[in-house]
Amino acid sequence: MRRLPFLAIVLGLGGLIPFVAGAAALLFFPAAVPVPRLLAAFIDYGAVILAFLGAVHWGLALAGDPHGVVVQPRLQRARLSLGVLPALVGWGALMIPLVASPLLALAVLLAGHLATAFVEARAGRRGLMPAGYTTLRWLLTAVVAFCVAAVLLARLV
Repeated sequence: MRRLPFLAIVLGLGGLIPFVAGAAALLFFPAAVPVPRLLAAFIDYGAVILAFLGAVHWGLALAGDPHGVVVQPRLQRARLSLGVLPALVGWGALMIPLVASPLLALAVLLAGHLATAFVEARAGRRGLMPAGYTTLRWLLTAVVAFCVAAVLLARLV
């Protein structure tokens, strides 16, 4: 597969801004922000990004092999499934605050982001991801996980 475009790296890093800014506001300026609304926005963005991560795999499944090689049906099913599962986890996280603590939603988002990264790392080791994608994803996931875990732990204390 071809290398990851530089713009993808820049935009991926830019996608961290709401996580870092939201976590910083929730952790360091709780008196200056409406915490329930900001926490909801933080959860919402985490769910949106999970859906986006799934869309990467949906796109890979629909694009097929760039060299014209027939893609194995098992790989096609796995990519299509991974295209939908993160979005469903994100949707579940959005629904949790309607019936339970938003802290549970944060835990679900944390698990969803980490699980997606682990699955993608496995695909990367098998040569199924563009060069550099797994490295970028681990960097982005580390920041996301840190932000979500910090907010979760701070709200638990």
